[in-house]
Amino acid sequence: MEVVVFWIAAVMALGGALGVVIQRNPFYSVLSLIVHLVALAVLFLLLRAEFVAAAQVIVYAGAVMVLYVFVVAYVGSLEDALTEPNPAVRVTAPLFAGAVFVELAIAILGSGLKAIDTKGPQLAAGFGSPSKIGELLLTKFLLPFEAVSLL
Repeated sequence: MEVVVFWIAAVMALGGALGVVIQRNPFYSVLSLIVHLVALAVLFLLLRAEFVAAAQVIVYAGAVMVLYVFVVAYVGSLEDALTEPNPAVRVTAPLFAGAVFVELAIAILGSGLKAIDTKGPQLAAGFGSPSKIGELLLTKFLLPFEAVSLL
């Protein structure tokens, strides 16, 4: 069952990410980003990171995306200004895309395939749960947590 949920969430995440880039309408691009972020939350749930999944939905897919939708609705359509041809972009975009592809290929082939047939690390019960994260934030990481809260 986990494999089926993984593949559905993976396809949704890739589809949402492609929708963000491909859509010409900024409103639909934001909606695609919401689909992507919810699919990532499902993938976090499969990794037993419930707190990160909840934060992903509440903070990003909820609050931040509402702000994006309001900004897109307020500003309106900027499609003409964003799609003007630019010769510098036409030259540099494929170069940057090639560099990112080479970097990802090195990262995947260099280390990512070694753990593909393993079950992963043995985790203690409750690992990644909100109670365990809260316990760590208020005991072991109290000073860094309070320092960040000042920011």
